[in-house]
Amino acid sequence: MKIHFTASVLIVLLLSFGCNEQDIKTDFKNMIFSKNNDNIKSLAGNWKFSIGDDQKWALPEFNDSGWEEINVPAPWENEGFHGYNGYAWYRKKFFVPDEVKSTGFYLNLGYIDDIDETYVNGKLIGVSGGFPPEYVTAYNAERKYFIPKDILKNGENLIAVRVYDSQLEGGIIRGNIGISPLKPDQFVISDLELDINLSGLWKIKTGDDINWKEKDFNDSDWQNIFVPAFWEMQGLKDYNGFAWYRATFNLPEKYKDKKMVLILGKIDDIDQAYINGKLVGSVGDWNYETIPNRFDQNREWETFRGYYIPEYILLPGKKNTIAVRVFDGYLDGGIYQGPIGLITQEKYRSLWKRNK
Repeated sequence: MKIHFTASVLIVLLLSFGCNEQDIKTDFKNMIFSKNNDNIKSLAGNWKFSIGDDQKWALPEFNDSGWEEINVPAPWENEGFHGYNGYAWYRKKFFVPDEVKSTGFYLNLGYIDDIDETYVNGKLIGVSGGFPPEYVTAYNAERKYFIPKDILKNGENLIAVRVYDSQLEGGIIRGNIGISPLKPDQFVISDLELDINLSGLWKIKTGDDINWKEKDFNDSDWQNIFVPAFWEMQGLKDYNGFAWYRATFNLPEKYKDKKMVLILGKIDDIDQAYINGKLVGSVGDWNYETIPNRFDQNREWETFRGYYIPEYILLPGKKNTIAVRVFDGYLDGGIYQGPIGLITQEKYRSLWKRNK
């Protein structure tokens, strides 16, 4: 597969603070891409900050001019909020020039004590840990969240990070904070222009019951989980074994005569995917005599999942249900890397033909 990076792909997301737009563009056009450069543009420095909790603070139109400024990364205790435990929000603006034609970036937020929800332009892009009342700390998990290109805007963009700290140090405490480009081996995967983006909150339950694949199964008491992300980062620490994911979506009528593909990114380790109770694809050996003894057998966790959906399965104009059965045999588990969603077969085939 041949990958060509044009100058526009290498132009980086730009901070809107401290210099004018023309200076920023000139600076970054002179940068040279390196496979080993994981953090092309730093976001360390002053961020807007407020203790408390209000979901409106995730929105780009919210006026944060009255907020404090705080240095990132650093425990908020070191920035004048000594002894504070509870909720707080961080906000940071960054600039994307018109000529950027990115296929996606990662936001690196280092280590956050204890729990976070992270938004770009008001859209949730990542969760680590569990907020009260189902508190699960994720203080030792490095945050690296994918930013889909359909979330980014030309011009000004906004990052908002909701944090909960239970004790001792709190906040975005350490790490290499910034924006990273996709690496070359991620280029094709990220280039998918999904027709229906299903990244976000799904339902998950550990264990295994084949009835959980059914379209109308009641999963209201299941735990919420953000997809894509390893389940260890969201309350299932050190869990190996079976688990099921479920999500629903409405398929617009305009896709009635379209052939579709279910995109599930990468899953650790093996999976079976169902739509409306019907199997549409799987990866791995589902021999029940060997599954419990799996130990990184065939590196299935590296396989990109793109499942062609038979025409009779999807319900245009109605609610559809995806159920994904996963078995993890070792270390990290779950639907951990996107993109996640549906794309027309025409677009999907065109992408792979372009990059063969």
